[in-house]
Amino acid sequence: MAMHLQLPEGHARKLSLVDTHFGLTRESAAVLRPEAARAAELVALEAVPVGAWASLYARAVEPNVFYSPEWALAVTRHIPGDEKISALLAWDSPTKKKLIGFLPVTSTWRALKLPLPVLVTWHGYAPLSVPLLDKDAAEEAAEGLLQAAREAGAFALLVSVLSEQGPAAQALRKALGKSGVAACTLHREQRALLDATSGAEPLLQDALGPKKLKELRRQRNRLADDGEVRFSVSVSPQQTQAALEQFLKLEAAGWKGKRGTALGAQQGLNRFIREVARKLSPQGNFEVATLTRGADAIASGIVVRHGKRAYFFKTAYDERLSKCSPGVQLTLDLTRHLCADETLSSVDSTAAADHPMINQVWKGRLALAETLMPLRAGPSASIFAAVISGRRVLREAARRIVHRYRAFKEKSS
Repeated sequence: MAMHLQLPEGHARKLSLVDTHFGLTRESAAVLRPEAARAAELVALEAVPVGAWASLYARAVEPNVFYSPEWALAVTRHIPGDEKISALLAWDSPTKKKLIGFLPVTSTWRALKLPLPVLVTWHGYAPLSVPLLDKDAAEEAAEGLLQAAREAGAFALLVSVLSEQGPAAQALRKALGKSGVAACTLHREQRALLDATSGAEPLLQDALGPKKLKELRRQRNRLADDGEVRFSVSVSPQQTQAALEQFLKLEAAGWKGKRGTALGAQQGLNRFIREVARKLSPQGNFEVATLTRGADAIASGIVVRHGKRAYFFKTAYDERLSKCSPGVQLTLDLTRHLCADETLSSVDSTAAADHPMINQVWKGRLALAETLMPLRAGPSASIFAAVISGRRVLREAARRIVHRYRAFKEKSS
Protein backbone atom coordinates (compact mmCIF):
# COMPACT_ATOMS: atom_id res chain seq x y z
CA MET A 1 0.00 0.00 0.00
CA ALA A 2 1.44 3.35 -1.01
CA MET A 3 0.33 6.84 -0.16
CA HIS A 4 1.51 9.93 -1.94
CA LEU A 5 1.24 13.58 -1.02
CA GLN A 6 1.64 16.67 -3.14
CA LEU A 7 4.11 19.20 -1.76
CA PRO A 8 2.91 22.75 -1.15
CA GLU A 9 2.07 24.81 -4.23
CA GLY A 10 5.07 25.38 -6.44
CA HIS A 11 6.76 22.06 -5.57
CA ALA A 12 5.44 19.21 -7.71
CA ARG A 13 7.52 16.42 -6.23
CA LYS A 14 5.60 13.36 -4.88
CA LEU A 15 7.06 11.35 -2.02
CA SER A 16 6.18 7.91 -0.67
CA LEU A 17 5.42 7.63 3.03
CA VAL A 18 5.73 3.89 3.43
CA ASP A 19 9.50 3.67 3.41
CA THR A 20 11.31 2.98 6.68
CA HIS A 21 12.24 6.68 6.66
CA PHE A 22 9.81 9.52 6.56
CA GLY A 23 9.21 10.18 2.87
CA LEU A 24 9.75 13.93 3.09
CA THR A 25 13.44 14.01 3.79
CA ARG A 26 16.13 16.48 4.70
CA GLU A 27 16.63 17.01 0.96
CA SER A 28 13.04 18.20 0.45
CA ALA A 29 13.31 20.37 3.57
CA ALA A 30 16.09 22.35 1.99
CA VAL A 31 13.97 22.83 -1.16
CA LEU A 32 11.15 24.44 0.80
CA ARG A 33 13.05 27.10 2.75
CA PRO A 34 16.83 26.86 2.46
CA GLU A 35 17.71 29.32 5.22
CA ALA A 36 15.15 27.98 7.72
CA ALA A 37 16.22 24.43 6.96
CA ARG A 38 19.68 25.24 8.25
CA ALA A 39 18.38 26.57 11.60
CA ALA A 40 15.58 23.99 11.93
CA GLU A 41 16.28 20.69 10.25
CA LEU A 42 15.68 16.97 10.03
CA VAL A 43 18.90 14.94 10.03
CA ALA A 44 20.03 11.37 10.60
CA LEU A 45 20.46 10.71 14.32
CA GLU A 46 24.06 9.60 13.89
CA ALA A 47 24.78 12.90 12.09
CA VAL A 48 23.85 15.04 15.11
CA PRO A 49 27.05 16.68 16.45
CA VAL A 50 27.62 14.86 19.73
CA GLY A 51 29.26 17.83 21.43
CA ALA A 52 26.33 20.14 20.70
CA TRP A 53 23.89 17.38 21.66
CA ALA A 54 25.63 16.71 24.98
CA SER A 55 25.76 20.42 25.76
CA LEU A 56 22.01 20.79 25.18
CA TYR A 57 21.34 17.66 27.25
CA ALA A 58 23.19 19.24 30.19
CA ARG A 59 21.06 22.40 30.12
CA ALA A 60 17.68 20.91 29.12
CA VAL A 61 14.62 22.55 30.67
CA GLU A 62 13.21 19.10 31.48
CA PRO A 63 15.19 15.89 31.97
CA ASN A 64 15.01 12.83 29.75
CA VAL A 65 17.94 10.44 30.19
CA PHE A 66 16.68 8.31 27.31
CA TYR A 67 17.50 11.08 24.84
CA SER A 68 21.09 11.41 26.04
CA PRO A 69 23.74 10.73 23.37
CA GLU A 70 25.01 7.77 25.40
CA TRP A 71 21.60 6.09 25.54
CA ALA A 72 20.14 6.91 22.13
CA LEU A 73 23.25 6.11 20.10
CA ALA A 74 23.73 2.80 21.95
CA VAL A 75 20.18 1.82 20.96
CA THR A 76 20.77 2.61 17.29
CA ARG A 77 24.06 0.71 17.30
CA HIS A 78 22.84 -2.49 18.88
CA ILE A 79 19.06 -3.00 18.80
CA PRO A 80 17.69 -4.38 15.51
CA GLY A 81 14.94 -2.21 14.03
CA ASP A 82 16.15 0.96 15.75
CA GLU A 83 18.82 1.93 13.29
CA LYS A 84 18.49 4.76 10.72
CA ILE A 85 16.51 7.06 13.02
CA SER A 86 16.16 10.77 12.28
CA ALA A 87 16.18 13.79 14.60
CA LEU A 88 14.48 17.18 14.51
CA LEU A 89 17.01 19.86 15.44
CA ALA A 90 16.55 23.51 16.37
CA TRP A 91 19.60 25.77 16.32
CA ASP A 92 19.97 29.27 17.73
CA SER A 93 20.66 30.57 14.20
CA PRO A 94 21.51 29.34 10.69
CA THR A 95 25.18 29.48 11.69
CA LYS A 96 24.49 26.61 14.15
CA LYS A 97 26.53 27.95 17.01
CA LYS A 98 24.34 26.36 19.65
CA LEU A 99 21.83 23.50 19.53
CA ILE A 100 18.67 24.50 21.44
CA GLY A 101 16.20 21.74 20.53
CA PHE A 102 16.43 17.99 19.89
CA LEU A 103 13.76 15.36 19.23
CA PRO A 104 14.37 11.96 17.58
CA VAL A 105 11.57 10.89 15.23
CA THR A 106 10.50 8.26 12.77
CA SER A 107 7.63 7.75 10.33
CA THR A 108 4.16 6.54 11.26
CA TRP A 109 4.68 3.62 8.93
CA ARG A 110 7.75 2.49 10.80
CA ALA A 111 6.35 3.21 14.27
CA LEU A 112 2.68 2.32 13.86
CA LYS A 113 2.37 0.67 10.42
CA LEU A 114 0.09 3.52 9.35
CA PRO A 115 0.77 5.35 6.04
CA LEU A 116 0.23 8.88 7.35
CA PRO A 117 2.24 12.10 6.74
CA VAL A 118 2.96 12.35 10.45
CA LEU A 119 6.29 12.23 12.27
CA VAL A 120 6.29 10.14 15.47
CA THR A 121 8.69 10.52 18.38
CA TRP A 122 11.15 7.66 18.57
CA HIS A 123 11.11 5.72 21.81
CA GLY A 124 14.63 4.35 21.57
CA TYR A 125 13.96 1.56 24.08
CA ALA A 126 12.62 4.27 26.36
CA PRO A 127 9.36 5.00 28.19
CA LEU A 128 9.52 8.77 27.61
CA SER A 129 9.62 11.09 24.60
CA VAL A 130 10.06 14.54 26.17
CA PRO A 131 12.18 16.67 23.80
CA LEU A 132 15.39 18.31 24.91
CA LEU A 133 14.81 22.07 24.98
CA ASP A 134 17.31 24.71 26.06
CA LYS A 135 16.20 26.04 29.47
CA ASP A 136 17.08 29.59 28.39
CA ALA A 137 15.21 29.38 25.07
CA ALA A 138 12.59 26.66 25.53
CA GLU A 139 9.81 28.28 23.51
CA GLU A 140 12.16 29.27 20.70
CA ALA A 141 13.51 25.70 20.65
CA ALA A 142 9.97 24.28 20.53
CA GLU A 143 9.14 26.56 17.60
CA GLY A 144 12.27 25.34 15.85
CA LEU A 145 11.38 21.68 16.28
CA LEU A 146 7.86 22.22 14.95
CA GLN A 147 9.28 24.20 12.04
CA ALA A 148 11.77 21.42 11.30
CA ALA A 149 8.93 18.90 11.13
CA ARG A 150 6.90 21.28 8.96
CA GLU A 151 9.84 21.89 6.63
CA ALA A 152 10.26 18.14 6.28
CA GLY A 153 6.71 17.98 4.92
CA ALA A 154 4.93 16.53 7.94
CA PHE A 155 1.31 17.49 8.48
CA ALA A 156 1.50 16.67 12.20
CA LEU A 157 3.89 15.58 14.95
CA LEU A 158 2.86 12.79 17.33
CA VAL A 159 4.62 12.97 20.71
CA SER A 160 3.91 9.53 22.11
CA VAL A 161 4.84 9.85 25.79
CA LEU A 162 4.88 13.49 26.82
CA SER A 163 5.01 14.67 30.43
CA GLU A 164 1.77 16.62 30.21
CA GLN A 165 2.44 19.23 32.89
CA GLY A 166 6.17 19.60 32.28
CA PRO A 167 7.90 22.71 30.94
CA ALA A 168 8.67 21.04 27.61
CA ALA A 169 4.97 20.36 26.98
CA GLN A 170 4.12 23.92 27.94
CA ALA A 171 6.71 25.29 25.51
CA LEU A 172 5.41 23.08 22.69
CA ARG A 173 1.80 24.15 23.30
CA LYS A 174 2.77 27.85 23.31
CA ALA A 175 4.80 27.45 20.13
CA LEU A 176 1.94 25.61 18.44
CA GLY A 177 -0.55 28.25 19.52
CA LYS A 178 1.38 30.91 17.61
CA SER A 179 0.39 29.20 14.37
CA GLY A 180 -3.28 29.26 15.37
CA VAL A 181 -3.71 25.54 16.09
CA ALA A 182 -3.96 23.53 19.28
CA ALA A 183 -2.56 20.18 20.35
CA CYS A 184 -4.89 17.20 20.49
CA THR A 185 -4.54 14.71 23.36
CA LEU A 186 -5.23 11.18 22.12
CA HIS A 187 -4.56 9.29 25.33
CA ARG A 188 -3.76 10.04 28.96
CA GLU A 189 -2.32 7.91 31.72
CA GLN A 190 -0.50 8.29 35.02
CA ARG A 191 2.40 6.25 36.31
CA ALA A 192 4.02 6.05 39.71
CA LEU A 193 6.40 8.85 40.71
CA LEU A 194 8.46 9.19 43.87
CA ASP A 195 8.79 12.58 45.54
CA ALA A 196 12.43 12.20 46.58
CA THR A 197 12.29 15.37 48.67
CA SER A 198 9.99 13.66 51.19
CA GLY A 199 11.13 11.61 54.14
CA ALA A 200 11.10 7.93 53.21
CA GLU A 201 9.56 6.56 56.41
CA PRO A 202 6.52 8.91 56.52
CA LEU A 203 6.03 8.30 52.79
CA LEU A 204 6.06 4.51 53.21
CA GLN A 205 3.86 4.66 56.28
CA ASP A 206 1.30 6.72 54.41
CA ALA A 207 1.43 4.54 51.28
CA LEU A 208 1.41 1.07 52.84
CA GLY A 209 0.08 1.53 56.35
CA PRO A 210 1.39 -0.11 59.56
CA LYS A 211 -0.28 -3.48 58.90
CA LYS A 212 1.32 -3.98 55.46
CA LEU A 213 4.72 -2.76 56.69
CA LYS A 214 4.56 -5.21 59.57
CA GLU A 215 3.84 -8.05 57.13
CA LEU A 216 6.79 -6.99 54.96
CA ARG A 217 9.09 -6.98 58.00
CA ARG A 218 7.92 -10.50 58.80
CA GLN A 219 8.69 -11.59 55.22
CA ARG A 220 12.13 -10.01 55.40
CA ASN A 221 12.86 -11.95 58.60
CA ARG A 222 11.86 -15.14 56.81
CA LEU A 223 14.30 -14.31 54.01
CA ALA A 224 17.03 -13.80 56.62
CA ASP A 225 16.49 -17.31 58.03
CA ASP A 226 18.74 -18.63 55.25
CA GLY A 227 21.37 -15.87 55.28
CA GLU A 228 21.94 -12.22 56.03
CA VAL A 229 19.86 -9.90 53.81
CA ARG A 230 21.72 -6.78 52.66
CA PHE A 231 20.94 -3.88 50.37
CA SER A 232 23.65 -2.15 48.32
CA VAL A 233 23.96 0.32 45.48
CA SER A 234 26.89 0.25 43.08
CA VAL A 235 29.13 3.31 43.25
CA SER A 236 32.19 2.76 41.05
CA PRO A 237 32.08 1.62 37.40
CA GLN A 238 33.65 -1.68 38.49
CA GLN A 239 30.93 -2.27 41.09
CA THR A 240 28.28 -1.35 38.54
CA GLN A 241 29.65 -3.81 36.04
CA ALA A 242 29.59 -6.65 38.60
CA ALA A 243 26.11 -5.70 39.83
CA LEU A 244 24.83 -5.53 36.25
CA GLU A 245 26.02 -9.08 35.66
CA GLN A 246 23.97 -10.17 38.67
CA PHE A 247 20.95 -8.30 37.38
CA LEU A 248 21.18 -9.88 33.92
CA LYS A 249 21.48 -13.36 35.41
CA LEU A 250 18.53 -12.78 37.74
CA GLU A 251 16.30 -11.36 35.00
CA ALA A 252 17.16 -14.18 32.60
CA ALA A 253 16.12 -16.76 35.21
CA GLY A 254 12.60 -15.30 35.45
CA TRP A 255 9.58 -15.00 33.20
CA LYS A 256 11.28 -12.42 30.96
CA GLY A 257 14.00 -14.93 30.23
CA LYS A 258 11.41 -17.57 29.33
CA ARG A 259 9.70 -15.17 26.91
CA GLY A 260 13.01 -14.00 25.46
CA THR A 261 12.53 -10.36 26.49
CA ALA A 262 15.22 -10.17 29.18
CA LEU A 263 18.11 -7.79 28.49
CA GLY A 264 20.55 -10.68 28.51
CA ALA A 265 18.39 -12.89 26.28
CA GLN A 266 19.07 -10.97 23.07
CA GLN A 267 22.52 -10.12 21.81
CA GLY A 268 21.56 -6.57 20.78
CA LEU A 269 19.89 -5.73 24.08
CA ASN A 270 22.83 -7.20 25.97
CA ARG A 271 25.35 -5.06 24.10
CA PHE A 272 23.14 -1.98 24.44
CA ILE A 273 22.79 -2.10 28.23
CA ARG A 274 26.48 -2.87 28.74
CA GLU A 275 27.49 0.11 26.61
CA VAL A 276 25.08 2.43 28.43
CA ALA A 277 26.39 1.24 31.80
CA ARG A 278 30.00 1.68 30.70
CA LYS A 279 29.38 5.26 29.53
CA LEU A 280 26.93 6.55 32.15
CA SER A 281 28.30 4.95 35.32
CA PRO A 282 31.52 7.05 35.42
CA GLN A 283 29.22 10.12 35.41
CA GLY A 284 27.23 8.73 38.35
CA ASN A 285 24.18 8.37 36.09
CA PHE A 286 23.87 4.58 36.01
CA GLU A 287 23.68 2.47 39.15
CA VAL A 288 22.43 -0.95 40.11
CA ALA A 289 20.66 -1.59 43.42
CA THR A 290 20.97 -5.14 44.73
CA LEU A 291 19.35 -7.09 47.53
CA THR A 292 21.46 -10.10 48.51
CA ARG A 293 20.93 -13.04 50.82
CA GLY A 294 24.27 -14.44 51.77
CA ALA A 295 26.23 -14.56 48.52
CA ASP A 296 23.16 -14.66 46.27
CA ALA A 297 21.39 -11.74 44.61
CA ILE A 298 17.65 -12.11 45.20
CA ALA A 299 16.46 -8.79 43.74
CA SER A 300 18.05 -6.13 41.58
CA GLY A 301 17.12 -2.87 39.91
CA ILE A 302 18.68 -0.48 37.37
CA VAL A 303 18.48 3.25 38.09
CA VAL A 304 19.56 5.92 35.60
CA ARG A 305 19.72 9.68 36.18
CA HIS A 306 19.49 13.02 34.44
CA GLY A 307 19.87 16.11 36.57
CA LYS A 308 17.51 16.03 39.55
CA ARG A 309 15.40 13.22 38.09
CA ALA A 310 16.13 9.50 38.46
CA TYR A 311 14.46 6.66 36.57
CA PHE A 312 13.76 3.21 38.02
CA PHE A 313 14.34 1.59 34.65
CA LYS A 314 14.35 -2.17 35.28
CA THR A 315 13.82 -4.59 38.14
CA ALA A 316 14.23 -8.34 38.56
CA TYR A 317 13.92 -10.74 41.47
CA ASP A 318 14.27 -14.41 42.35
CA GLU A 319 10.79 -15.71 41.55
CA ARG A 320 11.33 -18.78 43.72
CA LEU A 321 11.15 -16.44 46.73
CA SER A 322 8.03 -14.60 45.65
CA LYS A 323 6.18 -15.45 48.88
CA CYS A 324 8.64 -13.19 50.70
CA SER A 325 8.29 -10.33 48.19
CA PRO A 326 11.99 -9.74 47.37
CA GLY A 327 11.07 -7.20 44.67
CA VAL A 328 9.05 -5.15 47.15
CA GLN A 329 11.83 -5.44 49.73
CA LEU A 330 14.28 -4.03 47.18
CA THR A 331 11.88 -1.19 46.35
CA LEU A 332 11.51 -0.23 50.02
CA ASP A 333 15.27 -0.03 50.50
CA LEU A 334 15.71 1.79 47.19
CA THR A 335 13.04 4.31 48.22
CA ARG A 336 14.99 5.07 51.41
CA HIS A 337 18.21 5.39 49.42
CA LEU A 338 16.73 7.77 46.85
CA CYS A 339 14.94 9.95 49.41
CA ALA A 340 18.22 10.36 51.28
CA ASP A 341 19.91 11.69 48.14
CA GLU A 342 19.74 15.48 48.30
CA THR A 343 20.64 15.82 44.62
CA LEU A 344 17.31 14.26 43.57
CA SER A 345 13.86 15.82 43.46
CA SER A 346 11.87 12.95 41.93
CA VAL A 347 12.08 9.42 40.57
CA ASP A 348 10.08 8.20 37.57
CA SER A 349 9.08 4.56 38.01
CA THR A 350 8.95 4.13 34.18
CA ALA A 351 6.40 1.38 34.94
CA ALA A 352 3.09 0.66 33.29
CA ALA A 353 0.28 2.90 34.50
CA ASP A 354 -1.47 0.02 36.24
CA HIS A 355 1.61 -1.64 37.76
CA PRO A 356 0.32 -3.49 40.85
CA MET A 357 3.50 -3.24 42.96
CA ILE A 358 5.03 0.20 42.43
CA ASN A 359 1.65 1.93 42.43
CA GLN A 360 1.13 0.82 46.02
CA VAL A 361 4.56 1.96 47.21
CA TRP A 362 4.94 5.25 45.32
CA LYS A 363 1.74 7.27 45.55
CA GLY A 364 2.90 10.25 43.47
CA ARG A 365 1.86 10.27 39.83
CA LEU A 366 3.43 11.51 36.61
CA ALA A 367 0.77 12.62 34.11
CA LEU A 368 1.60 11.45 30.59
CA ALA A 369 -0.15 12.12 27.31
CA GLU A 370 -0.02 10.91 23.73
CA THR A 371 -0.24 14.26 21.95
CA LEU A 372 -0.87 15.05 18.29
CA MET A 373 0.41 18.45 17.17
CA PRO A 374 -1.03 19.69 13.86
CA LEU A 375 1.49 21.52 11.69
CA ARG A 376 -0.79 22.69 8.90
CA ALA A 377 -4.27 24.19 8.76
CA GLY A 378 -7.15 22.01 7.67
CA PRO A 379 -9.14 18.97 8.80
CA SER A 380 -6.32 16.44 8.31
CA ALA A 381 -5.32 16.43 12.00
CA SER A 382 -8.74 15.16 13.11
CA ILE A 383 -8.53 12.36 10.55
CA PHE A 384 -5.05 11.38 11.75
CA ALA A 385 -6.25 11.47 15.37
CA ALA A 386 -9.16 9.13 14.59
CA VAL A 387 -6.91 6.66 12.75
CA ILE A 388 -4.22 6.60 15.45
CA SER A 389 -6.78 6.34 18.28
CA GLY A 390 -8.58 3.53 16.45
CA ARG A 391 -5.33 1.61 16.19
CA ARG A 392 -4.79 1.98 19.94
CA VAL A 393 -8.27 0.59 20.68
CA LEU A 394 -7.67 -2.42 18.46
CA ARG A 395 -4.26 -3.13 19.99
CA GLU A 396 -5.60 -2.93 23.54
CA ALA A 397 -8.40 -5.33 22.66
CA ALA A 398 -5.89 -7.75 21.15
CA ARG A 399 -3.66 -7.43 24.23
CA ARG A 400 -6.54 -8.35 26.55
CA ILE A 401 -7.25 -11.44 24.47
CA VAL A 402 -3.58 -12.51 24.67
CA HIS A 403 -3.49 -11.98 28.46
CA ARG A 404 -6.65 -14.03 28.94
CA TYR A 405 -5.22 -16.81 26.76
CA ARG A 406 -1.97 -16.88 28.75
CA ALA A 407 -3.89 -16.98 32.02
CA PHE A 408 -5.96 -19.88 30.71
CA LYS A 409 -2.85 -21.78 29.60
CA GLU A 410 -1.18 -21.27 32.98
CA LYS A 411 -4.23 -22.60 34.85
CA SER A 412 -4.50 -25.57 32.51
CA SER A 413 -0.84 -26.60 32.78
